[in-house]
Amino acid sequence: MAVDREQVLRSAATLLTRKSTATMDEVARAAGLSRATLHRHFAGRDALVRALESLGIAECEAALAAARTEEGPAADAVRRLVREMEPSAALLAFLYTENQLFEGEEQNEGWARIDTGLTELFRRGQESGEFRIDLTPAWLTEALYGLLASGAWAVTEGRVARNDFTHMIVELLLGGALRREEP
Repeated sequence: MAVDREQVLRSAATLLTRKSTATMDEVARAAGLSRATLHRHFAGRDALVRALESLGIAECEAALAAARTEEGPAADAVRRLVREMEPSAALLAFLYTENQLFEGEEQNEGWARIDTGLTELFRRGQESGEFRIDLTPAWLTEALYGLLASGAWAVTEGRVARNDFTHMIVELLLGGALRREEP
């Protein structure tokens, strides 16, 4: 029987977003595999997390492309981006807590590409006068990551309705990022 690698990764992501400390045995059960079969595809937890990282980066890059962040007003582009990232938010929330992914020389360059795309979006919003200039584009990027992760956790825990995810994140982020008219 052939193993669908993407299905295994999605099963692992679903489990790990609910229980980040899940063992490889638990991941195997969630994917409907034996531990030995899982181990043949992922030599250990680190290899599994790295594969999930690659999936997460691919999904973020696809969301950036689909959101057409260089088109129209920056605030509208942020709305489109959050809507496009919503399906991957739980995976991103898990990855966000995996510190080893963001330390040292083994950091995947995909994160830098995503950071650049987001930072450019926020910079464009500042240059057009839509967003406050006292908050750096890098900070707005980090705030977006944090809100996506928090939103995913809140939906997973049932504290926020899935249908409210995009609205709540965008309104909080942009409500704090929009430039206010001076009196």
